Amino acid sequence: MITTVDYHTGGEPFRIVTGGVPEIPGADVPTRRENAPAHADHVRRLLCHEPRGHADMYGCFLVPPDDAGAHLGALFWHKDGFSTACGHGTIALGAYAVQEGLVEADPDGETDVVVDVPSGRVRARVRCSGGRVAGVTFVSVPSYVIARDVAVAGTKVDISYGGAIYASISAGEVGLSVEPRHLTALVGHARRIKSALAGHPATRHPRDDRLSGVYGVIFYDGLPDGGPAGADGSVRQRNVTVFADGEVDRSPCGSGTAARMALLHEAGLRGALVHESVVGSVFRARVAGVTAEGIVPEIEGMAYRTGRHVFELDPDDPIGTGFTLR
Repeated sequence: MITTVDYHTGGEPFRIVTGGVPEIPGADVPTRRENAPAHADHVRRLLCHEPRGHADMYGCFLVPPDDAGAHLGALFWHKDGFSTACGHGTIALGAYAVQEGLVEADPDGETDVVVDVPSGRVRARVRCSGGRVAGVTFVSVPSYVIARDVAVAGTKVDISYGGAIYASISAGEVGLSVEPRHLTALVGHARRIKSALAGHPATRHPRDDRLSGVYGVIFYDGLPDGGPAGADGSVRQRNVTVFADGEVDRSPCGSGTAARMALLHEAGLRGALVHESVVGSVFRARVAGVTAEGIVPEIEGMAYRTGRHVFELDPDDPIGTGFTLR
C-alpha cells in the first residue's frame, strides 16, 4: 500500500507520497536522487503512469533533509524520471507542511517551510489568515543567465538556470502563440529544441554536473499592460513550459519562472513578472536579492489539496506498474 496527499498548484498536479516507499540511501538529497531509480522507480511508475496517473502527472517522495536546518527533503518525479527542482511542488509542500501540522505556523502571519531539494535549499513562505493558508511564496535557489541567442533547430533560444536549466523562446519565433490549440505544435518544437541542445556546452551546470542538461523549454508571449511603462513597473507574460519528454506544465512553472526572472532582470526589469500559464493561472515573481551566484527570485502562488489516496498493486494485475500512451 502506498499513501499520498495530492495537491494542485495553478492547475498542475503534485502527488506527495507519505508512505510505502522503500528507503532511498544517501547522505544528502542530491545523492538520494541519484539512488532513487534503483530503489524506488517502481513506485514512481505505479503512481505516475496510467491507470493511477497520466503522462503529465507530477509528484515527490518525502525524504530526510540534509541537516537540522530544513524541515523536509523532497525528490521530485515525473513520467520520465527524477528532476532537480520544482517550484510548483515546493509551493504545495509548504501548504502541506502547515495544513498537516508538520510545521507550526503563525495563524495570522508568515512561516517559512524549509525544504532540501536536489538543486539546493529552498523555502516555501506560507502566509496564513485566520488559521488558514492564504498564499505561498517559493523562494528559489540563486538563478542566472547562462547564454543568449543560442542557435538551435532553426531558431535561437536563451538559456538560464532556476534550479533546473531552461531554454526560453518567444512563441512567435516559431509562428505560434501560447494557447491550448497550439499545444501539440509547441510540444513538437520543444522536443526538437531539447534534442538539438543535448550535450551543448551552454547546457552544462558550472559546478555540479548532476544539474546539467536542458530540463524544459519555455514558450512565452508578451501580454498587454506589462512592461516598464506599467504603473508598478511590472511585465506580464503568458508561458507554457514543456519539460521532460513532452510533458506540459499547467501552472506558470515555478523553477521556470525563476529562470525567466534571471533573463528579465539581466535585460533591465526591476519590477514584478506577472506570469500566466496556458490555463490562465498566475504566479507573481520578483527579485528578492542579488548574490554572487545570481538573483534570488520569490514566486507567489497557491496550492490546494485535492485528495488523499491509498494505492495498491494487485500481484495478479497483468498491467503491473502501468503504462503511458504519450
